[in-house]
Amino acid sequence: MPVRIRTAQQHMAMFSVDADAAQRMIDYSGLTVCRYRPGKAVVVLMLMRYIDGDLGPYLEYGTNVMVNPPGSTASGLKALGEAGAFIHHLPVDGEFTMAAGRQIWGYPKLLADFTIRDGHSYSFDTHIDGQFAVGMDFKPGLPVPPAFTGKPQVHPTYSHLDGVTRLTSGEMTMSGVRYRPGGATVRLGEHPYGRELAALGFPKRAMFSGSARNVEMMFADAEEIA
Repeated sequence: MPVRIRTAQQHMAMFSVDADAAQRMIDYSGLTVCRYRPGKAVVVLMLMRYIDGDLGPYLEYGTNVMVNPPGSTASGLKALGEAGAFIHHLPVDGEFTMAAGRQIWGYPKLLADFTIRDGHSYSFDTHIDGQFAVGMDFKPGLPVPPAFTGKPQVHPTYSHLDGVTRLTSGEMTMSGVRYRPGGATVRLGEHPYGRELAALGFPKRAMFSGSARNVEMMFADAEEIA
């Protein structure tokens, strides 16, 4: 430790969802969703392509719910700025990273198959046990000046596995960043992951979407919090 990711690519989209539905989905964690507006929470869906890192190359899809720090009931946009990402879904296509993610950080990784289409636009499909779960289609965003995105940022992430909730701090530096309003379409399958997203109101319009040509990351040990 720490685990380092030297080269990765990211595609993500942020969505506004019903806060009560999101809370029901993650009640098992003991954490509280961040209500950035009355009755509304934020869910971030993303696809990471890890190219060079300590866990090897792999693909990873994530459903992330923004939550308050443990014990906090804060709300509003300021609270969202201090929130962390609770990782609810995290399928990957590599057995080593699945085992490491579960054992080191308590991330809910499981094996999946991915289909990537990378041309003028970008899209992916996620299949688990041969069943379509979720896919996304992205439109290209507008370049963001490096001065706004090039500084290292520390992001808290939360996970819950085998009855234990954990906090992991990760440092991230991004380059080649693009953002745009909307810009992402979600497709759902009949796998339980798809049905859980449907219960949040998906498919729905993204607040904004983005991509990063390269992401460097560093993960510390997980801390058990409950």
